[in-house]
Parts: sequence; structure tokens; C-alpha cells
Amino acid sequence: MSYSIALKRVYAPIEAEDGARVLVDRLWPRGKAREALALSAWHPETAPSNALRRQYRRNQRSHAAFATRYRLELAESDTLLLSLMRFARAGRLTLLTATRRIEDSHLPALRESLLQALENEDARDREPPASPPCYADELNR
Repeated sequence: MSYSIALKRVYAPIEAEDGARVLVDRLWPRGKAREALALSAWHPETAPSNALRRQYRRNQRSHAAFATRYRLELAESDTLLLSLMRFARAGRLTLLTATRRIEDSHLPALRESLLQALENEDARDREPPASPPCYADELNR
């Protein structure tokens, strides 16, 4: 199945086709009132850890190392992406950040991890039951 996940700055204009708008920064964006963002949700826990974010901003990690470590942080939790997956399954999802350059932020890695999690879940749903004798009635229908 194909999912539409857009990446956008919180300072960009709000558009009707944004769908669910989810802020995925640990810090609230400067100068923005909650009502002005038209958010569906704010998930600060989905953003990179404070330590990782600081290392990257101080140029102690390359972008590739930052993205790899961030993907590992996301993989450590089984439930971290679940709410974002629900939004993506319901329709278009727009992930928001206050970062100036989206391509240098955590959003591309987050979108990639989110799409991979959705694909893995879809693949598990297509697999037959693990124990055929327990599901004999379902298979014979």
C-alpha cells in the first residue's frame, strides 16, 4: 500500500491538503501559538534525543551518523511510531519541524523509518496464520 507522508516547516503556510499535521520536534517552535499551527498532535518523544540533537548541532556527528543513530533510537521502542502509523493509514500525514533545512533535519530519517514500519506491518498482515491447525476453520472458509 502507498502512504503519503509530507515533510514541512511549521512556518510554512497551512494548506488543506496537509492532512494530519504532526509536530515532531522536542522543543516548541519560537513565536508560534498552539492554535496557529492547526496541529493534529505533537509528538516530542519521536524527535531525536537531546544528546543526539546537541551532538549534531555542534558538528560532533556527521549527518549520516546522526541519521543512523536516530534510526536506532526509533527502533529501540516498539510503540514510538504507532500513533504516526495510525495517522498515515488514515490519509495524508504531514510531519512538521521548526528546523530551517528539512533535508538536514531528522524528518527524512523519520519518514523512512515510518514507511518501513508500515511496510513491515502490511507484510505481516499478508502472511498466513503461523499455526494452521489452530486456524483450520479460518483457512477452510
